[in-house]
Amino acid sequence: MLFNSLEYLIFLPIVVIIYNLLGKKFKNIFLLLASLSFYSFWNVKYTFLMLFSIFITYITGIYIEKNRGHIKKMKLAVFFCFFINLGILFVFKYFNFFADLLNNFSGKNFNIAIDVLLPVGISFYTFQALGYTIDVYRKDIRAEENFIDYALFVSFFPQLVAGPIERSVNLLPQIKNPKKFSYDNLVRGLILFFYGMFLKLIIADRAAILVNEVFGNYKNFSREILIISGILFTLQIYCDFYSYSIMAKGSAKILGIDLMDNFKEPLLSKSITEFWRRWHISLSTWFKDYLYIPLGGNRKGKLRKYFNLILVFLVSGLWHGADLSFVLWGLIHGIFNVLENIFGINKKSRRKNILLDSFRRILTFIIVVFAFIYFRAENIHHGNEYLLAIINNPRSLNIMEDLSKTSFGISNIYPLIIGIIILFVFDILKYNKINLVEKVLKIILPIRWLIYLAFIFAIIIFGVYGPDFSESAFIYFQF
Repeated sequence: MLFNSLEYLIFLPIVVIIYNLLGKKFKNIFLLLASLSFYSFWNVKYTFLMLFSIFITYITGIYIEKNRGHIKKMKLAVFFCFFINLGILFVFKYFNFFADLLNNFSGKNFNIAIDVLLPVGISFYTFQALGYTIDVYRKDIRAEENFIDYALFVSFFPQLVAGPIERSVNLLPQIKNPKKFSYDNLVRGLILFFYGMFLKLIIADRAAILVNEVFGNYKNFSREILIISGILFTLQIYCDFYSYSIMAKGSAKILGIDLMDNFKEPLLSKSITEFWRRWHISLSTWFKDYLYIPLGGNRKGKLRKYFNLILVFLVSGLWHGADLSFVLWGLIHGIFNVLENIFGINKKSRRKNILLDSFRRILTFIIVVFAFIYFRAENIHHGNEYLLAIINNPRSLNIMEDLSKTSFGISNIYPLIIGIIILFVFDILKYNKINLVEKVLKIILPIRWLIYLAFIFAIIIFGVYGPDFSESAFIYFQF
């Protein structure tokens, strides 16, 4: 069940109405059942797999809490929990990847690959559950004794399949203290939800039309079209993932729950280091708190710090997908993070230099686009060939004419450009601490409703839909 589907647009209001009609004792039971039903739309069998992961991390937390002071027992429990959960993740997501590597490096065919379908959201809910386990071990939070509350924390449907990867210290207390219905939360939640719908249907899915065609047949396009498609994929994946995150945040807000921000205008970053403070924040902070700092962070000398940075980004790349192209994508970001640390580029400057800041933003954007070409490519060879085609393919005599010959056509150009302009205007305002939602909410009601309706009609008229208005999946569902 996708956020941009008719099923979800029916599912969410029903859940909200029933949730708010129930008494406090039954709210979380119902919300857990709704979350499990939501997940079951993809695969009922894998719902039981998720429940098994929830049960293991739940009993691990209880065991750690009851054995405070017994360090060996606590560490053994954490090891046991990680071994089982990462083992499940390995089997479903990485076993065939490493089997292929073994075959390639050995020159033999061991024929050990397994035929399994990747469970939707397994990387997200596994990391959320393991983060909770570490939090309990570190005494950042007490182990949750109520299984319903804990299970809901892991499986809460708005952020279940593509994040944000929530922290126990933020989400669990909110789950344990359900809020009464609030009209203000409803309005704010709907604004976020429909802005996400705008980003998904008008920008991400429209950009995907050209991106998919060009990446699938890059030898037949001019350099300029290849460059445009590379840039558009960066915008596509940003709008696709950002849209899911704020639609999740909006859905949760309607239910009175505040999820963390997963993006903070990353394409306006002045360095790769800043980019990762603003991109997929829930994952980058997860790796920082649970991997980078335990490895020693920056406390054990510069060389160790640089090694830790590279390692974290390699693991981050592998988290995204079982292919060396994702690992290379992570490595590129890791190398530039290290270089920025060496040359002090990542340090914040109090002085504003518009020309220098603009140059740094453009340079950072180019690096991000370059790395994302490997992210989008089928494999490293495909990524290399695409980059070589940018250099070797003939120049375009008429870009508009070239675009008219693609399935993208001319008709999609102007809605896409207008959508991108709106995106950057909103991002620039937010980057400069201007809260557009607050300003909209202060407008008199009749004009405010005209804005709402205009926005919704724009989505309906200019949104990109599949055959019979079918919805397209979010990119990060595959991770």
